[in-house]
Amino acid sequence: MEQINFTTVTIAVIFFVAGFVKGVTGMGLPTVAMGALGALLNPLTAAALLLAPSFVTNVWQLLVGPRFGALLLRLWPMMAMIVIGTLAGSTLLAGGNAGRTTIALGLALVFYSGYTLLAHQHRVPSHWQPWASPLVGLATGVMTGATGVFVIPAVPYLQALGFERDELVQALGLSFSISTIALAIALFSHGTLPISALTTSVLAVIPALVGMVAGQAIRTRISQDVFRRGFLVCLLILGLEMALRPLLSQ
Repeated sequence: MEQINFTTVTIAVIFFVAGFVKGVTGMGLPTVAMGALGALLNPLTAAALLLAPSFVTNVWQLLVGPRFGALLLRLWPMMAMIVIGTLAGSTLLAGGNAGRTTIALGLALVFYSGYTLLAHQHRVPSHWQPWASPLVGLATGVMTGATGVFVIPAVPYLQALGFERDELVQALGLSFSISTIALAIALFSHGTLPISALTTSVLAVIPALVGMVAGQAIRTRISQDVFRRGFLVCLLILGLEMALRPLLSQ
C-alpha cells in the first residue's frame, strides 16, 4: 500500500511539474513526463500515462489559437505523415525492448536540449516546405512511436517556419495533439495499450492542468530565458543518464 501511494504521489508530482513547464514555455509536457517516468516505469506504461494529460493540454493550447483552419490547411501533409510514422515507429515501443527504447528516448532528449541550447534560429524557405513538411512529419512520427516524445524534429521545424508567437503556440498544439492521437492508435493496434494505466492517465490530467495554470500565472514574474536554459540543461543531463543507463547496467 505504501508503495502504491508513493508511486501515485510521484506520478502526480511529475505531471504537475510537466504541466508547469508547459505553462511557462508553451511546450515540454511529454518531454518532461516521459523523461521522469522513464526512471520509475517501463516506457510502454509511461507512454500510456502520457496520453490523457498530453491530449487535454494540447487541445486546449490548439483551440485558443487564432487561425486553426489556415494552420491545418498549411500543415496537413506534416500531420498525415506524423500518423504514418508513429504507426511505423511504435513497433519498437510495443515490442517491449525497454533497453533500446530507453536509449532512444535519452538520445532524443539530448538532441533536443542540445539543439535548443546551441542552435541559432533558422528559417525554412517557403519553396522547401512542400517536401520538407512531410519528411519532418514522418521523422517526428517515427520518434513519437519509438519513444513517446513528440518534439523532434517537429519543434525546431515549426519554429523555423516564421510563425507569429500565437500561431506558433497553436501549431505546436496541433502537432502535439495529432501525435498523441497517433500514439494511442499505435499502442491500441499493437494490443499493447495498458488498459490499467488509462484510469491513472485520466486522473493525471488534474495535476497537469494545475501545473499548467500555475506556470501561466508566473510566466511574467520570472525570466523565461533563464528558466528555459535551466530546464534544458536538466533535460540534457537526464537524457545522458537515460541513454547510458542500459549500457552501464550490462
